[in-house]
Amino acid sequence: MLKNIHPALSADVLHALRSMGHGDTLVVSDTNFPTDSVGRQTVIGRPLAMANLSAPQAIAAILSVLPLDTPLQNSAGRMEVMGAPDEQPDVQREVQAEIDRAEGKACPMYGIERFAFYDLAKKAYCVISTGETRFYGCFLFTKGVIPPEGT
Repeated sequence: MLKNIHPALSADVLHALRSMGHGDTLVVSDTNFPTDSVGRQTVIGRPLAMANLSAPQAIAAILSVLPLDTPLQNSAGRMEVMGAPDEQPDVQREVQAEIDRAEGKACPMYGIERFAFYDLAKKAYCVISTGETRFYGCFLFTKGVIPPEGT
């Protein structure tokens, strides 16, 4: 255990989050996502896991240490429901609440068509699978920066 670090963040996940740079993306996926095959195509080259957590729980832990990119660029995306791109299932609404809580303001997610999401996921820094069993529990985050003190 470490002080002030969410206990759900494993050494592998922390290493990936710390190693990412500004503009790098990460995927947080549900249990139905092709995590292994897509994860092998990422920068890390293997999937990471937070298997005992729902997507909102995993994302709350991740956002406790990961800065999101500025509002000038989309920083949080969600896989769109096929045939209903504007629909946001419960899992997505719960994740939106975690994003807003972490950022201290409303930071709406943008939708990503399912197959476009898979293509973007292959280019991500890493894929972190969760124990989320609800459909459309897949998200893409862009890492931001932490400004110097006094800025």
